[in-house]
Amino acid sequence: MKRIATEKAPQAIGPYSQAIVTGNLVFASGQIAINPETNEVVEGGITEQAHQVFKNISNLLAAAGTSMQNVVKTTVFMADMADFATVNGIYAEYFTEPYPARSAVAVKSLPKNVLIEVEVIAEVSNS
Repeated sequence: MKRIATEKAPQAIGPYSQAIVTGNLVFASGQIAINPETNEVVEGGITEQAHQVFKNISNLLAAAGTSMQNVVKTTVFMADMADFATVNGIYAEYFTEPYPARSAVAVKSLPKNVLIEVEVIAEVSNS
């Protein structure tokens, strides 16, 4: 296993890694709407938070040597399922066909009271 760490995504706020590569897969921890430059939750609502989450994921995947195009599975956690349509539209801006497999669930609360958290599994090149 190889630990992935980058300053271009929020730092881990507990005893976990930003991402782990094993074999040809990268397992990225859930990303929330923290701007890694300020270490603060981005201002605004679900739209601004979702875009920040996907930017964080993209930066984390780049540090692991892969990209959004190689994501095979996502799990989307939302504070309110009423945000699903908005999140779904933003999601489509960051992923292309064939789209990753996905689970989307509403949860009671998320770290730092954010509105969305997303974790991904992606393929990485062994070259």
